[in-house]
Amino acid sequence: MIRLGIAGRAVHSSWTGGSTRFLLVALALVPGVLLAARAPSQTLPTKAQSAVETRGTQASAPSELEPVAVPEPTAKAMQYYYSGNWLWVMNRFWALLVPGIFAFSGASARLRDLAKRIGRNWFFTIGLYMLMFLPIIFVVDLPLSYYQGFVRQHAYGLSNQTLAKWLGDALLNLGIEMAACFALVWVPYLLLARSPRRWWLYMAILWVPFLFVTLLVEPLWIDPLFNKFGPMKNKALERSILALADRAGIEGSRVFEVDKSVDTKALNAYVKGVLQSKRIVLWDTLIAKLDEPELLVVMGHEMGHYVLGHVVRSIWLSSIVTLAGLFLVDRIGRRLVARFPDRLGFQSLADIASVPLLIMLLEGAYLVLSPVALAYSRYQEHEADRFALDLTHANRAGGTSFVKMQNENLSNPRPGPLYKIFRSTHPTIGERIDFCNTYHPWRSHPPPSSRQD
Repeated sequence: MIRLGIAGRAVHSSWTGGSTRFLLVALALVPGVLLAARAPSQTLPTKAQSAVETRGTQASAPSELEPVAVPEPTAKAMQYYYSGNWLWVMNRFWALLVPGIFAFSGASARLRDLAKRIGRNWFFTIGLYMLMFLPIIFVVDLPLSYYQGFVRQHAYGLSNQTLAKWLGDALLNLGIEMAACFALVWVPYLLLARSPRRWWLYMAILWVPFLFVTLLVEPLWIDPLFNKFGPMKNKALERSILALADRAGIEGSRVFEVDKSVDTKALNAYVKGVLQSKRIVLWDTLIAKLDEPELLVVMGHEMGHYVLGHVVRSIWLSSIVTLAGLFLVDRIGRRLVARFPDRLGFQSLADIASVPLLIMLLEGAYLVLSPVALAYSRYQEHEADRFALDLTHANRAGGTSFVKMQNENLSNPRPGPLYKIFRSTHPTIGERIDFCNTYHPWRSHPPPSSRQD
């Protein structure tokens, strides 16, 4: 799922989690990260001042000039951080080990033979293989997923989710994966069969329309299956958000409140979708914890993703990363098949039994390419932060909103460099608070509206 969350804390699930993992391939390369080039800060339209703008021009107010201190993380937050790092390493190892064993033990080839006996023709063999493969991996992965997604989150006080809700969501996600894979996995395997040396190029090209359709459909049909989305309950806040969107130059924007407190105590907001499915979503947990000025800075950040063109740029840049990843998978995969045909039980990547081998190689490609993807993501998130401050001039509210997110989400405000390079989709909380404290060019160059007073 492509999500631009201002909270910046991603839950790292095990390798089987997420969107249709073989739908196909590039989802492993861009896991929940929109890639975007650094966009220049734009001049905002000058319209009638809203309450936010009025407060923003009062730069001389002592409360606004006072910097926000970056709080020291609690002992629980640091324990969550360190244990999360170990789990991340374990997940990466697991992501290579499980599909590798499934492929090199010959289990995948035996599963293909069974699918071939039942399905008879090529299309149904591929579809039936996926319908059997995905539940097997789901069961293998279940203990680790249960610990990470349920036990650990409750142990740290981050989850409200019942076991029935967690298991129901997991099974629903599995069902969606199975349906999507049955319908679509024949596409890459047709390309592998017809063009064994150029399939990776054609798949990267097809990735652009596929990602576009996913962005269009997921907010409308998939997300509501897991949580309840509705209009803002606080109509005064909704009017303030829509006024802010008007000042940002966004027409026809829609704001949704999602009942996320049924699952988590963490805070987040995100922008998602394209064309008629585009929307700004606030978790009800965020609305409950942040005051209106802080929420408007969060909304300014999310609006920045629209105005700065991050979604479109991300689609194209993710296709470039996908192209590089699939190229690596093709080159390494063909060598492994040529060297170990007896162990694998197939002699071509075009054989459906190659699914776990390709997944293993995609995980390896992700480890190599994710620092590039994450660096682009951090650039775009920083520019969205800049946009929010340019729009609201509410530096202190921005800083205090990050402090609340740090406390509620058990974040480490200044993680180590390896965390930032391999895991962080956003600038660190400490960096974002520092930016709120130091970025205020309008204090020396007042906006046109204040010069006319």
